[in-house]
Amino acid sequence: MPYNYKSPGVYIEEISGSKPIESAGTAVFALVGFCADTVRVEKGGNVVTQATPTEPTLVTSWTQFINTYGDFDQAVPGGYLHDAMYGYFLNGGAQAFVVGLPVPVKSLAEGTTVPALPAGEGYLLNAGGARTLRIATTGPLKKEEQVSVDVAPPAEGQAPETFNLVIHRSGAEPKTVSNLSLDKGKGKRQVVEVLTKESDNLLLAELLETAGSVAERLPAVGSHVALAPMTAPAKPTVSPEIKQRVTPDLFRGSAAERTGINGLEAVDEVTLLACPDIVAAYQWGVASQDDVKAVQTAIINHCEMMKDRFAILDMPLGLKVQDAIAWRKDKMNFDSSYAAMYYPWVKVDGKMVPPSGHLAGLYARCDAERGVHKAPANEVLRGVIGLEKNVSRNEQDLLNPIAVNCIRSFPAQGIRVWGARTLASDASWRYINVRRLFANVEESILQGTNWIVFEPNDQDLWIKITRDVSAFLNVVWRSGALFGQTAEQAYFVKCDAETNPPELRDLGYCVIEVGIAPVKPAEFVVFKISQKRDGAGSAG
Repeated sequence: MPYNYKSPGVYIEEISGSKPIESAGTAVFALVGFCADTVRVEKGGNVVTQATPTEPTLVTSWTQFINTYGDFDQAVPGGYLHDAMYGYFLNGGAQAFVVGLPVPVKSLAEGTTVPALPAGEGYLLNAGGARTLRIATTGPLKKEEQVSVDVAPPAEGQAPETFNLVIHRSGAEPKTVSNLSLDKGKGKRQVVEVLTKESDNLLLAELLETAGSVAERLPAVGSHVALAPMTAPAKPTVSPEIKQRVTPDLFRGSAAERTGINGLEAVDEVTLLACPDIVAAYQWGVASQDDVKAVQTAIINHCEMMKDRFAILDMPLGLKVQDAIAWRKDKMNFDSSYAAMYYPWVKVDGKMVPPSGHLAGLYARCDAERGVHKAPANEVLRGVIGLEKNVSRNEQDLLNPIAVNCIRSFPAQGIRVWGARTLASDASWRYINVRRLFANVEESILQGTNWIVFEPNDQDLWIKITRDVSAFLNVVWRSGALFGQTAEQAYFVKCDAETNPPELRDLGYCVIEVGIAPVKPAEFVVFKISQKRDGAGSAG
């Protein structure tokens, strides 16, 4: 400190103390997808037509999104930008950057359509003819399989205000699920809670809001619903203009022009990235498997280059388990800790959509409720009413080791994400939460230590660095993100003469070594149970 006082007196000097390191953001989503080049939106009570932006655009609510990119009625037919963004906000997301890939409205009118999958669902009616109960299949039926459900009269001795359902399935004896109730309560068998299990994981039920008492809302005896098989979508008709436009280069974009995936290089806040519309283009028949791999490779390369973001990858629609295994092992044989792949697609509002948008919202919800160190798994996906395919445990035994994270339906537990693996072959980076924790710690330290640059590289600086970084890691440890009963077991920070010898200092380097012990998820929970002999181990 320069002492330059000229007259006697008391002087006060402010001395800078520690410089706290704040945690960087963890759940800012970037979504790349198709949008119409112009949309009609309401502004100031008037409907106006406006061009949609191509550069990354921040949206913080569904309302803000539709004010920029239009509502569902203006979404690109067969595209999934709107579905993914709706799923993101529904599942707990709060901030997102949208990178639109505008498609000319004129081309859309020429016939870019992808038929929605027939919904394996129907409605049971009450005595007044109103819909009271939605019945749906938990997954696709076989091509020739027929399933129907009838409401049967209650048997003698059944509790009042109950009903029975008779399930007819081709090639099988009718099965009766009896003594069902619309209400929850002690001793009651609410239809939503028991139907899936007692129909052998074939059906699920959803209560609809119907006026009247419980007795008036009961499905009427004789009410009937037939459930149709879900079939693969027909090959869509796509205009020549869109065929020419949809290429890997469209998705990759340009960093200089702030378009596509590369345009996100200028957005520091992004931590999650997805592009479900590349599998939409594959579905349309305008993108090949090589095109899908090229775009998903570009997404992974972007995340690895930026080091602060994580990719959520979709598989195409219509893959059986064996096809999904081949897709991962032979076609999309990525090896990266900065990405995860999910299977199968999810059903929302009567159609199948890629799960990446809903998953990004779930990541955000886990980060907000538990922290980035919590694996985004064993959590319910909101807004999902079914799956393209119900994956069994034996099937997941084949998918999990090759890092395909499954989404599964569990009786009375909803539809849950049941996997938390990255695409890395290195076991040290096997889990999503480990990679995202390191990315968060690295970004936080990077943002909070800029003050070090050009400071005198001496022991005083080393002490300050050690103090500030240790204080930050201590907060991380106390949040439950690091393993260890003591701080010494959880992390270390080393910045001294050993890490900074004269030859490095002469080159202008200040080297700090930081080590953290991340908490890893309990993926396999094993109870070892044995018989206990009477009196074994007792006194006397």
